[in-house]
Amino acid sequence: MMGIPILGPGQILCDNKSVVLNTTLPSSTLKKKHNAIAYHQVREAVVAKVATVYHIEGKENVADILTKPTDGPTFRKHVKAVFKKL
Repeated sequence: MMGIPILGPGQILCDNKSVVLNTTLPSSTLKKKHNAIAYHQVREAVVAKVATVYHIEGKENVADILTKPTDGPTFRKHVKAVFKKL
């Protein structure tokens, strides 16, 4: 979409174990109706081997600095990691 070539499936990292189970196990059922569209899109991507979903601990999730209040050391660690990759 952005013109950046990616080798292999994209990695989706999340800190919610139930999300990982719901997207990787075909037998799991969705309990929240408002999540249905994104849920099915992710499930299709996993089955097509376009994406893989992994669990990551909350303290290690870099995206949390944009969505949750974090303590100072964790925030600085993630900001340094983001700018190191640029």
